[in-house]
Amino acid sequence: ASEKKNPMREISIKKLCLNICVGESGDRLTRAAKVLEQLSGQEPCFSKARFTVRSFGIRRNEKISCWCTVRGAKAEEILERGLKVKEYELWKGCFSDEGNFGFGIDEHIDLGIKYDPNIGIYGMDFFVVLGRPGYRVRYRRRAKTRVGTNHKVTKEEAQKWFQS
Repeated sequence: ASEKKNPMREISIKKLCLNICVGESGDRLTRAAKVLEQLSGQEPCFSKARFTVRSFGIRRNEKISCWCTVRGAKAEEILERGLKVKEYELWKGCFSDEGNFGFGIDEHIDLGIKYDPNIGIYGMDFFVVLGRPGYRVRYRRRAKTRVGTNHKVTKEEAQKWFQS
């Protein structure tokens, strides 16, 4: 008997979150936003500081970082470039219990973006959310329900998916 693969069990990338935290507003933040726009092809959003930290020199509600969420083929392509920088190796600690993983890179020019002296060099965080078909039940508006325990992506499954 030929073993059939269940299409509902296949793990795929649901989204890729890119984040550059500058720690200050102003010119450096707008340049970081330009980097994200070049990379993702979409306009990034800005995050504000939750509270004032005098030792860091940031005030509450001051914009300190920019981020964007990429889905589909574009997410896979950007993730591929990010993993190439990391030489396709991640620590065990990079994987969360929910089966997602994240990592950071130190220089955005490693991703193949040309260096521009006006912009400078920025590091960024990548965070990948993995899921299976049927995860929509968790997010839809009507008849919302939980994803069953057996259907959730585990840390081990995420690591196995990453290796293949």
